[in-house]
Amino acid sequence: MELPNQSGARFNQLKFGARINLKTTHFALVVLLITAVFCAAQNAPKPATSDANTAQQPAAGAGQAPEQTPPPAKPSAGQPAQPADQTQSQSQDKDSQASGTSKDRLFFALPNFLTVENAGKIPPLTAGQKFKVVARGSFDPIQIVWYAALSGVSQAENSEPGYGQGAEGYGKRYGAYAADGTIENFFVGAILPSVLRQDPRYFQSGHGSFFNRTEYAVSRIFVTRSDSGHSQFNYSEIVGAALASAISTYSYHPHPGYHPQPGVNVPYISSDRTLKNTASVWGSQVGYDTITLVVKEFWPDIRRKLKKQPH
Repeated sequence: MELPNQSGARFNQLKFGARINLKTTHFALVVLLITAVFCAAQNAPKPATSDANTAQQPAAGAGQAPEQTPPPAKPSAGQPAQPADQTQSQSQDKDSQASGTSKDRLFFALPNFLTVENAGKIPPLTAGQKFKVVARGSFDPIQIVWYAALSGVSQAENSEPGYGQGAEGYGKRYGAYAADGTIENFFVGAILPSVLRQDPRYFQSGHGSFFNRTEYAVSRIFVTRSDSGHSQFNYSEIVGAALASAISTYSYHPHPGYHPQPGVNVPYISSDRTLKNTASVWGSQVGYDTITLVVKEFWPDIRRKLKKQPH
């Protein structure tokens, strides 16, 4: 699942004139996430050396021969025991390489099924697998809570006033958020990757400096793998987000021009069904997806730190 793509307050301007719409509250959340990622990357625990592990082994007792072989169930002096969490993480890595997808969740909640960690050469996903994993993330129960929270923020800010207020306005906003997220996920992660034979997964780098890894994550918006393993322009993301934005803008999401109170002398609210607004929504979707990739790159470091796992 990707972070939400709908927008409210105008935040930044693209070179071609469209604006990227990011809610102020969402931008504050992004700043906090990036700060947490940076701290985790800088303070990530270093792997213990074999010398240090050997030094931590208890000395042989007086009645024990120095060359006595330890029981098979226990690790040797130069091979430290692996914590249960690390063993579980390695098992998940093997499962991911076997199935081609992940069971991981960002911040232990949001679906992160298309991110692969420590992946070598793994087979491409079939079209059926692409649709299956996207559906699993898009209709995950946590999405109900996620879209409900975003709809509440949108209603509190009265973004897109054509939806109105009250239960009816909240319901319309909730439906729009859910539809936007689901349609964009399927276009970017399943439909176009199947047609163009591109790989929708994010292959975590996991090494290098904070800035190198951030640069790599951002570049994945424009560069992706083909099913054959070659680097290609990421048409699935760029074109898929554009198609989802057009569907959103020209169908259920925007409203034509209207007077909020007929017969009352109030300003006329113009229609949102314009090419400029479509570009604005597209820019917001690509922007949120870029932030999501950066979070995905550093989430394993944060997870290990929270669970106190070594590398």
